[in-house]
Amino acid sequence: MPRKFLVVVDDSPEFEAALRYASRRARSTGGRVVLLRVIPDTSDEHWSGVREEIQREQRAEAESLLNTLGAEAQERSGAQPVFVIEEGDPQAAIRKVVGADPEIKILVLASAGGGKASGPLVSAMLKQGAAFTGRKLPVTIVPGELTDSEIEDLA
Repeated sequence: MPRKFLVVVDDSPEFEAALRYASRRARSTGGRVVLLRVIPDTSDEHWSGVREEIQREQRAEAESLLNTLGAEAQERSGAQPVFVIEEGDPQAAIRKVVGADPEIKILVLASAGGGKASGPLVSAMLKQGAAFTGRKLPVTIVPGELTDSEIEDLA
């Protein structure tokens, strides 16, 4: 049973460091990367007439993004990544995915560099501890400003 490293695909500049670290770590341990993209909930009644079209477009964009990032993750890790798309709150999506897959052994997040405030997932994880993921799961927080060579050295 290979160890899986969960990476939340978001639009933050530091995300790339988390992906590079998880991919490299997966390669060195014989594991795999799980890429989770959370799309916003479109249950707003104002948009009820076009909700299905918005959901289709968001899913297509998420699939395209995961395919692009998946190629990078596969090249760096040596194994085909697992793609997961969830809708709604990112923290609830993480709990759902972690609860459904016992092979996920580590959640990899990246912190903002240059003295910037941590993102919402890192902040929530630091405040909530194990309750953040719903089970005891190690979380690796990668400094977002790490270079490829520094990540290679660490992973």
